[in-house]
Amino acid sequence: MGQSLLICKTAVSERNYSSLEENSKDLKNTIPSKLKKIRFRILCFFLILIMLNLLTSRQIRETDAYTISHNAMSSLDLMESASHAFVREFKLRISNRDETISIYCGTGNNGGDGLAIARLLKEEGYDRLSVKILPFARSTPDFRANLKRLHLTGIPLIELSESKGFPEEQAVIIIDAILGAGLNKPLEGWLKSLIDHLNKLQKRVFAVDIPSGLPSEGIIDPGESILKAELAISFQRPKINFFFPESAKALDQFMVVPIGLDENYIQGLPGNWKLISDQDIRQYLKPRKRFSHKGSYGHALIIAGNTATMGAALLCADACLHSGAGLTTACIPQSGLTALNTRSPEIMALVRPEAWSEMDLDKYNSIALGPGLGRVPETEKILKSVLALKTSGLVLDADALNILSDKPDLLKSLPGMTILTPHLKEFDRMFGDHSSWWDRLETARSKAREFNLVILLKNQYSFIVLPDGDTLINPTGNPAMAVGGMGDILTGMIAGFLAQSYQPVQAAVLASYIHGKAGDELHRTKGMFSIPPRYITAILAEIINRYSTPE
Repeated sequence: MGQSLLICKTAVSERNYSSLEENSKDLKNTIPSKLKKIRFRILCFFLILIMLNLLTSRQIRETDAYTISHNAMSSLDLMESASHAFVREFKLRISNRDETISIYCGTGNNGGDGLAIARLLKEEGYDRLSVKILPFARSTPDFRANLKRLHLTGIPLIELSESKGFPEEQAVIIIDAILGAGLNKPLEGWLKSLIDHLNKLQKRVFAVDIPSGLPSEGIIDPGESILKAELAISFQRPKINFFFPESAKALDQFMVVPIGLDENYIQGLPGNWKLISDQDIRQYLKPRKRFSHKGSYGHALIIAGNTATMGAALLCADACLHSGAGLTTACIPQSGLTALNTRSPEIMALVRPEAWSEMDLDKYNSIALGPGLGRVPETEKILKSVLALKTSGLVLDADALNILSDKPDLLKSLPGMTILTPHLKEFDRMFGDHSSWWDRLETARSKAREFNLVILLKNQYSFIVLPDGDTLINPTGNPAMAVGGMGDILTGMIAGFLAQSYQPVQAAVLASYIHGKAGDELHRTKGMFSIPPRYITAILAEIINRYSTPE
């Protein structure tokens, strides 16, 4: 993935998802249409049970309190555990004990962490330390306890004052322990001026849990002051806002360290934010069985490409094939036949528009529509024909989404659990302009609920929004994948998984995670600065097999 995530995994019992899917298919034709949404949502509930819960700032405080009260430990013990976890990771990155380090501490529990970190670094041989305490009116008991401990170390301590201005800062590294995760309003006054001053110094900054000034969740105002961190070492879970593009002004990278919070309690908390992990992919993927054949893995139809945009169709269909569909058919213009047969002879072809009137769409287990089709009258006719099927194995991308932007009434005709895969501009064309990603996700939730859709909103970290309001975050992928054609690969993968009878939520999760994992593998092993999408396709089968093989 783009940033390093070291997360304490929760042990989860095996669940027979295959049985659940088969039962749901048997019921499909007997359940009244008004109950189908309920069926889908119940299924979605079971499919995301194992995903990691992400916490709001309020839930973080509740988890701290629960852990302390139910695990025979004090709040000071928990602070010590968090500080040790921070120092372990800090040492791996800053091994030079002679480096100059200045630790800025508020007087809350985040500042208490900073005081404990200073003491622990001193014990590890980092002697060129100083601690600066901000002039906040109130302090917590744990802060005061760690302040007493710090006085015994001989570490220089400076109490900042609003009346004396900002002291000269000679340290190369700043550890930010000023505010923590409890921020609920923009910085102002002297504190805002201090953060702006520290940013101008362009020091190497390591944030304790979260950069000061960055809210854990909610709108990130691009005009607000946030202490920019090279790395945020976050406790137990990443903060929700770490996955939003606006967080780039707050941190370059983040990682997560376990500190002993009660995982069972965390996983039992209600919430709409979930993080996809390796464990989910292993649970979802079904190994291939003996005596299975091409008919066991479904037939996918890729409706894509035009005279000048056949590349999109080729990438999409090839990714579908490599994702495991038993049969893949590409519906393309006559001009693309030679290219298709040369590149992927395994893929069957239907020629548009000649074969369209005779096409039996009902025989396909999944349909992907849109990559490279073009915004022409033919595209709208094709889309309306597909929507008339009311199939649940449908994924729409690119020009199919553009047609929905031009004809918003068609949204009402989308079959239940249709998967839309817009990037930012496509999403805003469909649903209106947005000034922040947080607002964009709120709209996605509203539209997914209104039209019973799965919306996969693509970005560095893709958001998969479900009709019940849950948002699943895919952590895989990296900037080397910012290349035209990557979305075509993703759409083909989703169609491939849908063809194999994976539920729409599963198909979206599997495709987005494995797509990003392939990019991470190429970036890590090949050092590729920019990854051509066809390279992703080349290793898909290998990565899928890795996750479907028992550990």
